[in-house]
Amino acid sequence: MAESRKSIASPVEIYALGGLGEVGKNIYCIENDKSILIVDCGVLFPDSNLPGIDYIIPDFTHLVENQHKIKGLVITHGHEDHIGGIPFLLQQVNVPVIYAPRIACALIRHKIEDAKLPSFTPVIEFQEDSLLTLGDFNVEFFHVTHSIPDSFGLFITTPQGTILESGDFKIDLTPVDGDFNFSKLTRFGDRGIDLLMADSTNAEREGYTNSERTVIRGIQDVFSEASGRVLISTFSSNISRIEQIIETSIKFKRKIVVFGRSMETNIQAAREYGYIKVPDDSFVLPQDLDILPPNQVTILCTGTQGEPMAVLSRIARGDHKFIRVYPGDTVVFSASAIPGNTSAINALINQLTRLGASVVTNSVLSNLHASGHASRQEMRLLQKLARPRYFMPIHGEYRMLKLHARIAVECGLEKDHTFVCENGDVLTLVNHKVSRGGNVTADSIYIDGKSTVGISNSVIKDRSTLINEGVVGVFLVINSKKNTLMAMPVVESKGFISSNKKGLQKKASEIIGIEVQRVLTSGQKVTYAELKSTIKSVTSHFLYREARRTPMVIPVIMNVGE
Repeated sequence: MAESRKSIASPVEIYALGGLGEVGKNIYCIENDKSILIVDCGVLFPDSNLPGIDYIIPDFTHLVENQHKIKGLVITHGHEDHIGGIPFLLQQVNVPVIYAPRIACALIRHKIEDAKLPSFTPVIEFQEDSLLTLGDFNVEFFHVTHSIPDSFGLFITTPQGTILESGDFKIDLTPVDGDFNFSKLTRFGDRGIDLLMADSTNAEREGYTNSERTVIRGIQDVFSEASGRVLISTFSSNISRIEQIIETSIKFKRKIVVFGRSMETNIQAAREYGYIKVPDDSFVLPQDLDILPPNQVTILCTGTQGEPMAVLSRIARGDHKFIRVYPGDTVVFSASAIPGNTSAINALINQLTRLGASVVTNSVLSNLHASGHASRQEMRLLQKLARPRYFMPIHGEYRMLKLHARIAVECGLEKDHTFVCENGDVLTLVNHKVSRGGNVTADSIYIDGKSTVGISNSVIKDRSTLINEGVVGVFLVINSKKNTLMAMPVVESKGFISSNKKGLQKKASEIIGIEVQRVLTSGQKVTYAELKSTIKSVTSHFLYREARRTPMVIPVIMNVGE
């Protein structure tokens, strides 16, 4: 009985380690003094401002420090921004169990195998009528419509109140997957929802998001007009779209060749679980491209965002093993541009057009993509059905979160009952009332390759400096026993552009030499660190004054006195 009173007295804390102020890297936590429930664990894909970075993952420090309280991880659906961080989490934290929808289970197991992790954490499939008990928290589910089958929202009962987490959703009345379960959501609303956490991605769009079925007509129009091969690219996680592309290819008597590892994996999982139902002979091998007539071929691949190493970019560069673009080919981008990728996508489209392809993108005239996220009217409908007491917008950049909070106020919620938070901000739920708490560690970790050792912000800054400003090396020889400079410093630069490069280098050498000699003859013991600091400071100030540039400065000191 004493233990029960302690549990009831313990406040429940709600916070995000990722997903706020960004579209991706979603991970939300519910915690009290004995239990932590984790909802989703995704990655964020970098843009061109992060050279050499493959993924951005959450900082798991708080979970590492409190892993004795972790009771489980529950996944809302199988997109990368909700499951891509799981292998990195499992390498740092002992998660007792992962619960996920059917297709997400298959994708997660593949990720764990691909990362060569020991399978100590069971991955268990839940159904819409499942009831999970994870420590002090109970979790129930309701089906939502999105761009991948088996997408769910969560209804979480805690000792202090209830939380509804929408997952990624839109309200599609003619879905290609199952219907949005309005009745179950309404029943949760009848039981009372203290805190609603809801997807904010399309908070800037008024009205309703187009149904996925509207895309079918646009895709069929492209196929009916294409006289040669159709190369069509979409997100590998958009199973609903891939299903439509495959079915349209079969309708137009085209064989399908799949390129891209993630695309192949997701299609395999979708076929295994019956989401894509097509005969095996609809797919052919890459080697068969040479013997099939062009008007009988569909090439399904990754690369809609202009990623340099994705299939479509390699095709455009002409260095793909099996595919070359020829006049008469139709290349279709069945996706929207992620912010920050527009220039890379435009460059890719230009290159494909130069090669003679007819490139078709999503537009008013070509309806080739429908978002998987709710627009404003759907957000309002969610508010009316859920009827929450408090609201925390999630899954969106800051302006999206602010707009979503404003929508909640429009629907009758008091302004001080909405909370626009940042990653790490804590909300406290006590006796059905929500208030702001403190914060937890919630940084971004930059992953280069598959190592779990993240790259620090200083390394990212150095890479950016090298790209934009270049590098200057300063080489000098000293005699530490005599405290003298043996020769004038040699200054060399790479990637540093100036109309008077040699003159600048010579003048920089003179100024650096004078300052280094002054430090050496100051009468005090001088360390290498102090000399390097002096060289960096003098060189940086001189180059900025003379050329308004701030390249990376690398001092190299050789000591003949040793």
